[in-house]
Amino acid sequence: MMNMGGPSTLDEVQPFLTRLFLDRDLMRLPFQSHLAPMIAKRRSPKVRDQYEKIGGGSPILRWTRTQGEAMSRMLDELSPSTAPHKAYVAFRYASPLTDECMDELAADGVKRAVAFSQYPQYSCSTTGSSLNELYREIQRRKARHAPEGQIEWSVIDRWPIQSGLVQALANRIHQALSSLPAEVAHKTPIMFSAHSLPMQVVSGRGDPYPPEVAATVASVMQRLGWSNPYRVTWQSKVGPAAWLGPQTSDTLQGWAKQGHKHVVVVPVAFTSDHIETLFELDMELQEDAKEAGVELVRSPSLNDEPVFLRALADMVSEHLASDARGTQPWAQGKASHQMSLRCPGCPSPECGQQKAFFLH
Repeated sequence: MMNMGGPSTLDEVQPFLTRLFLDRDLMRLPFQSHLAPMIAKRRSPKVRDQYEKIGGGSPILRWTRTQGEAMSRMLDELSPSTAPHKAYVAFRYASPLTDECMDELAADGVKRAVAFSQYPQYSCSTTGSSLNELYREIQRRKARHAPEGQIEWSVIDRWPIQSGLVQALANRIHQALSSLPAEVAHKTPIMFSAHSLPMQVVSGRGDPYPPEVAATVASVMQRLGWSNPYRVTWQSKVGPAAWLGPQTSDTLQGWAKQGHKHVVVVPVAFTSDHIETLFELDMELQEDAKEAGVELVRSPSLNDEPVFLRALADMVSEHLASDARGTQPWAQGKASHQMSLRCPGCPSPECGQQKAFFLH
C-alpha cells in the first residue's frame, strides 16, 4: 500500500521534509541535493507546529494499517485461492519507507506482490514517484542477488471512478449534508478539495491528475443525483510559483462575498485523515469560514468507512482473479492502459524504465 506517508512524531518532521524536497519527481530545483536539506530545516519549525496542533504527528500510518488489515481479512474470503494475504505499507517520505517495506517482504519470503497505490487519482508526483522508488529498490536488490529482487509484481496504479470509492464518498457527503438544516442542505455548495500541483507539472508535463480528480467528482455527483451545486478546488499550495487553482480558501471567501452562508468541503483525493484534512481544512479553513460568517461542514475522511474498506478488497480481488485467468483487462503486462502512456513532457528517463519493468 503506497502513499506519501507522514511523520508519526515531531522528531520525524525534518527528515520527512528533507525526503520530500529531494524528490525530483515532485519538484526540480537547481542544486537540489544541497537546497533540499536547507529548505527542510527552514520550514520544519512551522510544519512541526502544525503537527503538534493535530496531536503530535500524522495518523496516516495508523489509518493505512487499519485499512490494510481490513482489506486482507476480506481478501482471504473473496480470493481463497491466493490466500493468505498480508498488507505491507511503503511510504515515500516517512517510515516505513520503501526499503523497509522490501525488508519485510524479504523476511516473509514473499514471491508475489501487488503495488497498490493509495492515491485514487494518478499523478507522476505521487503514484509515479512511489513506483519509481519501488523500481529503484527492486533493482538494488537484484544487483545484490537478493531473493526479494525476484518477486513477481503487478500494479494497481489508479482507481478514480471505482464504484466502492464513489459510493463511500457519497456516503460521507450525505453525512455532512444531514448536519445542515433541511431547508438549506439541498442548495449548499460543495467544494471537492484536492491537493494542488504546480502548473509546471500540469501544463508542462501534461500530468493526468486534474482530469482524474474531475472524473471522481463527476462520478460522485452522478451518484448523488447532482443534488447540489459544486466546484473542484485545490489546496496546499507552497511558494510563489503558479499552482493549479482555484485555491480552496479563495473559493470559500469568494462564495462568502456572494452571500453563501453554508459550505460543505470534501477531501476528494485523500483516503484518510492527515495534515491536509486535520490542520488545513479543520483548523485553517474553519478559521477562514468563521471570519467570513460561513458555516463550514467538512465531509468526514474515508478512514474506516465500511464501503471503502470493501472497495479496497474488491479491487485487489478482481486484480488477482484477472491475473490468475490470464485475461487481464490491461494493455500489456500487469497494470492499467494509462500506465503505459508517459506524460508528453516527461523529464525523467527513469519513468520510462519503471513503466517498462512493471508492464512486462
